[in-house]
Amino acid sequence: MIVMLDTPDHLSECEKELGCPVEQLFTPLTRRNPQRLDQRFGMDNGAFSRFDPDGFLKMLKKHAERREYCRFVAAPDVVGSAIRTLECFEHWKPRLTGWPVALVVQDGQELLRIPWDSIDAIFVGGSTSWKMSVHAAAIVKAAKAIGKWCHIGRINTPGRFEYFEQLGADSCDGTGLARYSHMRAAILNSLTEPKLL
Repeated sequence: MIVMLDTPDHLSECEKELGCPVEQLFTPLTRRNPQRLDQRFGMDNGAFSRFDPDGFLKMLKKHAERREYCRFVAAPDVVGSAIRTLECFEHWKPRLTGWPVALVVQDGQELLRIPWDSIDAIFVGGSTSWKMSVHAAAIVKAAKAIGKWCHIGRINTPGRFEYFEQLGADSCDGTGLARYSHMRAAILNSLTEPKLL
């Protein structure tokens, strides 16, 4: 699984600490510049903290010349509400034409249809309890069966990393992983330690 980080740390150092591929995640909150111009990347919308529409549009404009390297852009969402997120998605989808668009799935998504034909990826958001639920796992499995990119937000523990890697997720992010070497090292240790049977 690829780890996408919004970090000032050098990505190659993060790769060594994690023991897996690392790509850059851009957000309107930090407005970082690309570390590698020829590397694949993802874009989050910053809604978990506070969505800034102007900042989001500026981020898209800033990276527009490199859009062929973009794996997904997380369409604006409402944290914890699938129905409000789908409304936001319908509003923003026309403004994201030409970008690979990810729907951020949230608490309650299991009761609502996912517009599979209108998206390129899913971004598993929502509360931690919902993210770890059978409902989110079923959405990940459906996305993989349909051939959509699957990104998991807020993966900061070895247990969550291993769980979603086993489900077949393509990429993940985590603020803790972006900020702290010891959290990246914990992922590497969990992946390299022998498992007791």
